[in-house]
Amino acid sequence: MTIEQDFATNLHQFMGETFENPIGIYLDPNTSLFQTLETISAEEASIPVGGKCASLAAQVAHVTFYIESFERYALEGDNSPRDWSYIWRTVEKVTAEEWEGYKRKLREAYQRMDKLFHENKLWNEDTIGGALSIVVHTAYHLGEIRQALCTLK
Repeated sequence: MTIEQDFATNLHQFMGETFENPIGIYLDPNTSLFQTLETISAEEASIPVGGKCASLAAQVAHVTFYIESFERYALEGDNSPRDWSYIWRTVEKVTAEEWEGYKRKLREAYQRMDKLFHENKLWNEDTIGGALSIVVHTAYHLGEIRQALCTLK
């Protein structure tokens, strides 16, 4: 196995662990992002977790925005400045339908990124860095979401 193949194998395991189904790398069973989001109602997703904190809906929208930003960079070379604070300023309360839409959009972005990573044959500084940023950034926000649930539930 080449180092690129080894990296890709590990990346796919970390992506699966973070988004879909923990296998014990660093998460407990049933604590992936998608599993966690299924336990959250639209009402809970709409509550800011403190005076200056975002709602869980904003957390989900932000992770989606991050993935889609990397996707535009990877596929189109788009490295234009991003308004990272836009989500935090605009997403707060959501209806049940909107909450389902945010979760669906995140899953679709993840599936596109997962496919892109599975099809990638050239692992270099940019692709490795981008792939790691998706995992690390998402794991961070998963931690924020799970910690917020301690307060909300």
